Amino acid sequence: MAIREIRKDSDEILRKISKKVDNIDDRIITLLDDMVETMKAAEGVGLAAPQVGILRRVVVIDVGDGLIELINPVVVYEKGEQCKEEGCLSIPGKSGMVKRPEKVIVRAQNRNGETFEITGEDLLAVALCHEIDHLNGILFTDKAITIKEQGRE
Repeated sequence: MAIREIRKDSDEILRKISKKVDNIDDRIITLLDDMVETMKAAEGVGLAAPQVGILRRVVVIDVGDGLIELINPVVVYEKGEQCKEEGCLSIPGKSGMVKRPEKVIVRAQNRNGETFEITGEDLLAVALCHEIDHLNGILFTDKAITIKEQGRE
């Protein structure tokens, strides 16, 4: 496992659409492991593969309830609305209020290639939507109602 460099908002790779993972091989498993280590080292709650320079549909999330690994995630259901402050490891020093669904169901594959669904509410719903946006070249600043620099009002 290795800690990878997190790409910042000026990096054009963050604006590209990630490709579907057709084959979960050793490279994808290594990517998952490295992403988990990188996310933890950066004290984040989520990380998408484009943030470490890889255009594949791979996401890791840990909002405090345990690690979630998602390959080829797709939102299949959303309900309600919430507006919360978000930040991003690729956009240090900024945060913003973003409107997201209150509840989502995401279908994905795990590292064994098995398809599963996960239901996210509150913070987990935010994290799932935020990371899946990364796979589509969308940053939270594109959707933010307001943006502020940390330490400023």
